[in-house]
Amino acid sequence: MTEEPAPAVSGVAGLVWVGDGLLEAERAAVSVFDHGLVTGDGVFETIELREGRPFALRRHLARLNRSAAGLGLVAPAPGLVEAAVEAVAAAAVHRSGILRITWTAGPGPLGSVRGAGPPLLVVANGPAPSWSNGRGTPPGEAVAIVPWRRNERGALTGLKTTSYAENVRALAEARRRGASEAIFANTAGELCEGTGANVFVVWEGRLCTPALECGCLAGVTRELVLEVIEASEEHLPLVALTEASEAFLTSTTRGVRPIAAVDGTALPSVPGPLTTAARAAYLACTEGNDDP
Repeated sequence: MTEEPAPAVSGVAGLVWVGDGLLEAERAAVSVFDHGLVTGDGVFETIELREGRPFALRRHLARLNRSAAGLGLVAPAPGLVEAAVEAVAAAAVHRSGILRITWTAGPGPLGSVRGAGPPLLVVANGPAPSWSNGRGTPPGEAVAIVPWRRNERGALTGLKTTSYAENVRALAEARRRGASEAIFANTAGELCEGTGANVFVVWEGRLCTPALECGCLAGVTRELVLEVIEASEEHLPLVALTEASEAFLTSTTRGVRPIAAVDGTALPSVPGPLTTAARAAYLACTEGNDDP
């Protein structure tokens, strides 16, 4: 069981896309009146960069547009984000790292009322977390169930928005308890998701994951895993995690990564046979394929 250290903030280097073109990162700036900064009025995607090539870009951009529509933001102009991603990827300092795409409402008043914009696009490159998406067997993660609940009926449910303070608070609590990810239940007490990962459990003999109606984000890696291995999407009680015979997390930066312990109690099998099979199937479908 390995707790990941807090990631260091990368130095300012390379090129980023801000607005309508590339800038040196050290010269890039965003308005203090940008509504994404003032209120978290924006959406984003984190994309794995594999040796300078963005992975699953089509799926990520589809979700970015869905999130923008759900937040009431105009979608980026066709081809704009792709051009920005291509430019930043070509200049990436961390060629096996991540790309962060952020799309905000743009300049607005210092309050909740949205301004006239125009929206702002930012694309930046950073290092990957210390965990690996490679072929070696990854260590299991300790997770902690936090006391706060996801609202499965909220205005932002299912949207990947820049309003992330709830996740920051929950992850800090999980780390305080010696875990590397926090797990939320929803308001109905059902298993929901992590701060940056979806959850799969083997419970009562079947591989399952919370249904999207439970309030979890439609993760890109979750989607790929569901396409390559048999698993059901269900409304699961929280004990499905604490009583699981095995469990794993999925995310862009994790791939498929086993859960070793929940609230300090070790799971019986790490990695279990279905976790191993899911990881192998995911790697097989994505190896050498940047657009699965």
